[in-house]
Amino acid sequence: MELTTSIKDYIDRSVLCWLATVSDTQMPNVSPKEIFTYYGTDSIIIANIASPQTVKNIQINSQVCISFIDVLVQKGYQLKGKATIITSSDPEFEGMQAKLLLMTEGKFPFQTITKIRVEQVKSIIAPKYLLYPDTTEKAQIASAKKTYGIP
Repeated sequence: MELTTSIKDYIDRSVLCWLATVSDTQMPNVSPKEIFTYYGTDSIIIANIASPQTVKNIQINSQVCISFIDVLVQKGYQLKGKATIITSSDPEFEGMQAKLLLMTEGKFPFQTITKIRVEQVKSIIAPKYLLYPDTTEKAQIASAKKTYGIP
């Protein structure tokens, strides 16, 4: 599934994403990820900085779910797809690594990359937009800033 301009925009605006995986005993695991971006037309890549459980789970079950939102606007996306662990011997590693190193500035070492080929997309929207249809993004941002103590 091709990533839209809107999805890419929300990835760029999101500080963290949350990656959900499942263990061999069917135990769910959700892990925050800081270094992630889109890659090509249909994939998300994530630097595996401190992710041993995530990597282990993906090697067992490649089905994953990733979510990210703009915390002030309180909108974003949930994407589902198949994940692959990319190692330095993979032909794609160098190109992916270059994109992620721009984000880490070399401060966070990583040996592998999770690549998620997106198969399903669902919008995430704060309930306030649905319960109060006159809610604007500007009003939501002001409300979020007040809640989080941001001037």
